[in-house]
Amino acid sequence: MIPYGRQDISEADIQAVVDVLRSDFLTQGPAVPAFENAVANYCQVNHAVAVNSATSALHIACLALGVGKADIVWTSPITFVASANCALYCGAEVDFVDIDSRTYNISVERLAEKLAQAQLDGVLPKVVIPVHLSGQPCDMVAIHLLGRQYGFKIIEDASHAIGGKYLNEPIGNCRYSDITVFSFHPVKIITTGEGGMALTNDLQLAKRMQLLRSHGITREIADMTQALDGPWYYEQIALGFNYRMTDIQAALGLSQMKRLDEFVSKRHSIANRYEELLANLPVVTPWQHHEGYSGLHLYVIRLKLNEIQKSHLVVFEALRAAGVAVNLHYIPVYRQPYYKRMGFNVGHCQEAEHYYAEAISLPMYPGLTNQQQNQIVTVLKEIVGA
Repeated sequence: MIPYGRQDISEADIQAVVDVLRSDFLTQGPAVPAFENAVANYCQVNHAVAVNSATSALHIACLALGVGKADIVWTSPITFVASANCALYCGAEVDFVDIDSRTYNISVERLAEKLAQAQLDGVLPKVVIPVHLSGQPCDMVAIHLLGRQYGFKIIEDASHAIGGKYLNEPIGNCRYSDITVFSFHPVKIITTGEGGMALTNDLQLAKRMQLLRSHGITREIADMTQALDGPWYYEQIALGFNYRMTDIQAALGLSQMKRLDEFVSKRHSIANRYEELLANLPVVTPWQHHEGYSGLHLYVIRLKLNEIQKSHLVVFEALRAAGVAVNLHYIPVYRQPYYKRMGFNVGHCQEAEHYYAEAISLPMYPGLTNQQQNQIVTVLKEIVGA
């Protein structure tokens, strides 16, 4: 079975982890700040806060921006549920902005329309979370301008996008957002096993997120409410969480960072080859905006169902039956039973529905061989009758 994604672990990665296992610190040691510095330097951003998952990063990012009860957060419907759940964790409400028909990212036109109506209704969002689906950056300049016009904060969900660029600058530099979040899950571009990171140029946001990731506890004298009882003294000054990343994870991430550009370059080579191999098949291949350089976490095709004469489900199941472990990224979040109980209905976002009816994620990872890629396309060709 050819998986849709998988990690690439080298002997150097393994040795980096072994070195930590033999060291004095398995957690709360030097590897985490070293990894944070490496990512911050790569992304040309001032601060990076490593945590145990991108979900945790999204949660503390929302909290750091003051999201709470009576607030509203908007995001894309075509994303993993964590992009919306993070607002619910804070007691806020969630709504969704429909996607662009070519990039599958949040549509700036739909966002502008929804904001204008929300202003009339007095229900503007506190935070908007654009999602860089598959690694392709959203139109951040336009979203940033809308943020200034309507007064909302911006969290970039760049879980798919480390190593990518927007306007020839690294995704993660927070030039057009308050906070950017990365994921280091095993199928992502680099991995720490499980893990995530929040990046920002705002020192106060960084300090707040650092506090929240570790129980709300501080040992900083300047932040304490009373004199120290002794050198052992610490204070809990906020209700935080145990969201820390271990040194074991950070060591793996730090080692993987050395191959980040290589990983993304390989993904682009695979995507270019897919483009050639799929040229005469009844599918729509991913469109790449000229302003961005995608991390290419995913390679999503859309079936031309009117030409194939087979259903989306039939094609998907046939690919899996033939040993190609395709996937679908994603089911519109508002279709989930939990969200339907909030009052969301199928059809809430029209373009997202069209996408969901046609999308399939083909295998995409640096270790995918030409032989495997040929096999994938041959199987797909046989199924769609091209």
